[in-house]
Order: sequence, then structure tokens, then C-alpha cells
Amino acid sequence: MTAPSLKIRETAILESTHFQKLLDGLIKRGYQVVGPTLGEDAIVYDELKSVTDLPIGYTDEQEGGKYRIKKQNDKAFFNHTVGPHSWKKFLFPSELRMWKAKRNGNTFRFLTDNEKIKKFAFIGVRSCDIHAIFIQDKVFTGGKFADPHYKLRREGIFILAVNCGKAGGTCFCASMNAGPKVSSGFDLALTEILKNDRHYFIVEIGTELGAGILHEIPYKIANDEEKYAADIVVKKTAEQICKSMDTANIKDLLYKNYEHPRWDDAAKRCLTCANCTMVCPTCFCTTVEDVTDLTGEHAERWRKWDSCFTMDFSYIHGGSIRSSAKSRYRQWMTHKLATWIDQFGTSGCVGCGRCITWCPVAIDITEEVSAIRESEQTTEKKTTEGLEEQRS
Repeated sequence: MTAPSLKIRETAILESTHFQKLLDGLIKRGYQVVGPTLGEDAIVYDELKSVTDLPIGYTDEQEGGKYRIKKQNDKAFFNHTVGPHSWKKFLFPSELRMWKAKRNGNTFRFLTDNEKIKKFAFIGVRSCDIHAIFIQDKVFTGGKFADPHYKLRREGIFILAVNCGKAGGTCFCASMNAGPKVSSGFDLALTEILKNDRHYFIVEIGTELGAGILHEIPYKIANDEEKYAADIVVKKTAEQICKSMDTANIKDLLYKNYEHPRWDDAAKRCLTCANCTMVCPTCFCTTVEDVTDLTGEHAERWRKWDSCFTMDFSYIHGGSIRSSAKSRYRQWMTHKLATWIDQFGTSGCVGCGRCITWCPVAIDITEEVSAIRESEQTTEKKTTEGLEEQRS
């Protein structure tokens, strides 16, 4: 009997025992499958060949300046949140050779790089990270000049998203309208269900490609009770989120407070280590390095990740524009939450919480915004009360 054809936004059931068939189908289509796996005492993104490469039965515990993985007594594939990696490591690699050249007499010739761009299938993409990919799309391809390297990697990726079944201790995606439920930008979106002795996934179809791949493996159409179970998972996750950021008029708030004393308070704690920018899924600062061999016969140009927290990043003839920790932290947070909006029409933050988790001194961007906003409201209240006293 032929299974019924699947339609976009239709919901199906995939048993956990058939998940390997999904991975095999993607590999067969020529995708390099990458997703969460255990490595370096963390859950990181790397190549997946088998379902056993997933962090089955592992979860993570996150707080400001703290990250731990923990074994649980279950067989969940995705019972964790986001780790130190983001998908930009594949779309916007940390090191990229832009060109290479060889001396040819008194001139030189550029050498063709025959390395084939890999076609990626991303497994286990969270809603916050899908929003982050969209943001980088605007940065690298949304303007007059597109980054050809990013564009090549971005085209043709397959996204298997996962709705979060738990919230991390530093997540604030709900207040950034970036989670925990995946709403768009996916080929297939999963919600993992472990109920009694059954382990399965509710699968939402996002594209014709996703429908075609799912159609090749065993599935069934979800009933109303199974759909409701998926809704409950996401609802419970949203209720677990304990952090938030008030984004009302945030751009103007930060623009008016360049000299706020809170910047000095943050600077006293900030190590300018650049951890926050390295783990951030949207940060895109880079530097360019030219290298050559000892004979001078061969030269290359490389683009490498950099950070606005380094002294050299703002260096021009005569010195660094932002020489203090205060100025560099202020530049990062104000760009992320304010000037980014002017540049790209969106915030540069998706509420993933990575910058809080991986900050060695646990500086919390939500607390910094809250402190500035509270002092602003206190000042406005005092001003209003003063005016009322004068009138009376």
C-alpha cells in the first residue's frame, strides 16, 4: 500500500527507531550531515554518520559562567539546549582562504581552489539558531554586495529543526521572539516525545524537499492527541524560561546612555576575553591576513574570526579607537541591540544565552539592559515628581 503524499505544514509521526533511515536518506542525497554530538566535555556540532553519534541520554546544565553535561536515565536524542557551537561555524567558518597566488616570472597568477563546497544537512537546529541564520543572511546577502563564500555555503542547506523540550538556565529567546517553538525556516521540524515506553517524534513538514525525504522512510499521519502532546512540550519549555529582556525602545534607551555608570561596572568585571563574540551565533567580526612562503613564490589571503573585544580590532594609525574595556563592552552590547537595527533592520540578539553561559565572570546582557532601563525610569520618575512639586 502506497503511503499518502505529504503536504507542507502537515504533521506526521516518526518513530525513534526509524531516525537512522532519515539520516541515511540525507547522506544518500549527497548531504554532509552535521548535528549535536559529545566532544570536549560539551555538546558540540560535528558530522553525524549514525544515530549513535547523537548525545543520547545526555542533557546540559547552564548558568552564568557555568556549563556542564549530565547523563540521564532516558534515551532522548535532543534533551539539551544550545552549546558553545553555533551553525555559523559551517556557513561562516572561523578560517577561510579567500585566494592563493603563485609567482610567474615578474608577475603572478591566481590559482584555482578546487575544493568543492559541501552541501550540509543541519540536524537539531533550535528556533533561536534559525533566527540567527536569518540574521546572518541579512548581513552577508541582504545588501547591495553579497558575500560569495557565505552564499555558496548557505544555498541548498537542509534544516531539520527541533522544538526545545527544556529551557536552559540562560535562555531568554521568548522575549526576543525567537523561540522556543520553531515557526519557519525549516524543511522538517521535530518535537521529541518520550511517553511511557514509547519514543517518537512529531514532524511538521516545512518544504517540499522535507516532505519528499520523509516520504521515503516509514511514517504515519499524526492524530489530534499526538499533536496536542507536542504543543504541551513547547508550552512547558516556555514556562521554564526564567530570563527575559525588555526590548521596548531599546535602541533609543542605549543611544541615550553612552555615558551611563553601568558601563564602568561591567568593565570592572569584563576580561575582554572575547568568549561572548566567539560563541554568539550572529557576531561576524573578522580580520584579514596575508601570508607567503619563505621564497616569496606563493601567497595566500585568509579571513579569520576576530572580535571587537580585542585591542587590535579598532586599531588605526596612531592607536586603538577603543582602548578601554568599558568602550569595548559598550561597543559590543550597543551594536548588538541598537546600531544593528539601523544597519540590518533587526536586532543582533536571538536570546540563546550563550554569551551569559560562556562568560567566565557571568556578565549577563539581560541584567545590563535591565539596570540601565531601571535607572532611566528612576530618573524620569524623579523629574516628573520635581515638576509636579514646582507646579504645586
